[in-house]
Formats: sequence, structure tokens, C-alpha cells
Amino acid sequence: MPDAPGTAFHYQIEETKDEADYITTTIKCQGKLISENADEIRKLVQPLLQRGGRTVLDFADLEYLDSSGLGALVGLKVSAINRGLCVLELVNLTPRIRKLLSITNLLQLFSS
Repeated sequence: MPDAPGTAFHYQIEETKDEADYITTTIKCQGKLISENADEIRKLVQPLLQRGGRTVLDFADLEYLDSSGLGALVGLKVSAINRGLCVLELVNLTPRIRKLLSITNLLQLFSS
């Protein structure tokens, strides 16, 4: 089913390895992470967390995040913490998304 107008969520994945063969997967998110597509980010990131390593969600081009998208992110962060040996980070937060994380008292969860 095609995305409804204004609800599109797109991403690009980039993987790098450091000198110790530690994998960093960067997912550059674009569009809106909302209820209609929050499951997509879960299905994308969960296997990466199972594999271990570092997963970075780059939100420089994320226009909007609703409560369902936020819930998906919190669930993924909790999975990463419980799993151990993997890291989930958010980078390049827009002022709007930073404010949302701040007023929901989640900024510190994603800063660690």
C-alpha cells in the first residue's frame, strides 16, 4: 500500500568497520516517523541490535516524530540496553525532535 500523502518515511543504510572490526550501522532517516510506519523502524533496527555493534539513527532529515514513532524508539533503546554488547544512538536531532525528547524526559535516555 503506498504511503498516504505526507506520511512517507525513507532511510539509507551505511555500514562501516573500525580497525577492531567493530561494525557501526548508520541509518539516515528522512520524512516522518509516525504511527503508520513506526513498525518499519522496529523491523529495520531489531535485527541490527541482535547482531550487536553500534547502530546510529541519523535524524538530520527527519521532519516529524509522533508518539508511536517515539514509542518505537524507546522500545528499541530498551532492547539495546537489555541485550548488552550493542549501542543505539540518535544523532543530528532537529530542534523539534530534541524538544520532544526533552519534554518527555527521554533526552537523557538517548544521550547515554
